[in-house]
Amino acid sequence: MLDITIYQSNGEEELFIQKTKEQLSPISQDAQLKTVVIDETQTFQELDGFGASFTDSSAYLIHQVLDAEQRSELMTQLFDAKEGIGLSVLRQPMGASDYARNFYSYNDMPEDQSDIELKHFSISHDEEDIIPLLQEALRINPEIKLMASPWSPPGWMKTSGSMIGGELKKEYYSVYADYFVRYIQGYATKGLFIYAVTPQNEALYSPGHYPGMIMLPEEQSDFIKNHLKPQFLKNNIDTKILCYDHNWDKPDYPLTVLEQAGDAVDGVAWHWYGGKPSAQSEVFEAFPNKEVHFTEGSGGEWIPPFEQAFSNVMRTGIEILRNYSKSYVLWNMALDEKNGPTVPGFGNSTCRGIVTVNQQTIELTYTLDYYALAHFSKCIRPKAVRISSSSSSELIRSVAFKNTDGSIAIVLFNDSEEMENVSLNLKGTEILTFRLESKSALTMMMKDVHSEYIK
Repeated sequence: MLDITIYQSNGEEELFIQKTKEQLSPISQDAQLKTVVIDETQTFQELDGFGASFTDSSAYLIHQVLDAEQRSELMTQLFDAKEGIGLSVLRQPMGASDYARNFYSYNDMPEDQSDIELKHFSISHDEEDIIPLLQEALRINPEIKLMASPWSPPGWMKTSGSMIGGELKKEYYSVYADYFVRYIQGYATKGLFIYAVTPQNEALYSPGHYPGMIMLPEEQSDFIKNHLKPQFLKNNIDTKILCYDHNWDKPDYPLTVLEQAGDAVDGVAWHWYGGKPSAQSEVFEAFPNKEVHFTEGSGGEWIPPFEQAFSNVMRTGIEILRNYSKSYVLWNMALDEKNGPTVPGFGNSTCRGIVTVNQQTIELTYTLDYYALAHFSKCIRPKAVRISSSSSSELIRSVAFKNTDGSIAIVLFNDSEEMENVSLNLKGTEILTFRLESKSALTMMMKDVHSEYIK
């Protein structure tokens, strides 16, 4: 007997609704049947999971603005695999990002002063809101993996003397490596293990109004190979090091770092603000023993209508996973009614959070990103292995995984402008036929309790 669990989104009024197979729309006689074939004999990457970031802004909104009951409900909906959507990857800024209430690092010093021994290093800022939420998330879902990325080193380590602009001074490479060690050790004292770090968020972009830093591929290779990795080994730290952490449009950057830094690098982190997800495969095929991670993609007002925005998260998420990524991580976990808070001087923010916390009304709203992520995270669980899924139509996008319990999860998205008839096939057997409306998403988890189909 085949046990099937189904979730469907069909427009703004019907988001991630659980259905029975009998409740799916029957196929239409005036449309050709499109076949999706699942082949579990072809396997690809193992999954770490899906998630977002507790930025300083997000953590403040959830931990201080929401009341205890709202916060408890939200954390359950985010991280509980049964009651909620079971997010399992959190990518944390190391210090201030653009979405922070103030500029801060873990070792701020007065102007013209330095601290090469890091005597003033402290993660105390994170103890107020960020660390309590991370601890609560891990209590709800112990499978969560934590990643960390700095937007900037402390200003005194940089040529600009500020967290804005500049580059890391050569004489501080080893000091900055020790900064990472102190961060990882500090979090460990709070029961928080950092699974992976990247040396620099968006290393080819230096914003003029929030923390950032240029770190060219040759510099990143030097930093990782000769400073960061040796410091990790010296301190018995097995946190992974991912390079790049930027857009798909410059695959030459990670290729250079992987070539130059070699075994010191564990993989590549990608963002979606330029290029195409096929860049992930291009680099993976050149270095197939390195991990692929997608660490940041934000929705926002630059894609204003609901349908285009929801479609973007679904379409792109499927392609990210089909191009070997072990993770799919969006950006802010929460923002307010003005798409903030942001650092002073940032200006108008157009990003969208996974949820909205209205600071005026204290209302909590789940955004389209929450429901789109749910299509992936609810049924595709950590350590699932991607298996082959092919469609007779390029516009019926799909990605399939086999979970550790033997169940198979498939995410489908109809990217055409028309309704489509879909036939889902597994091991040469037609499992189900149904009608999929234009720009609608469907997630299905199948488990055969008698192992007739799924073994």
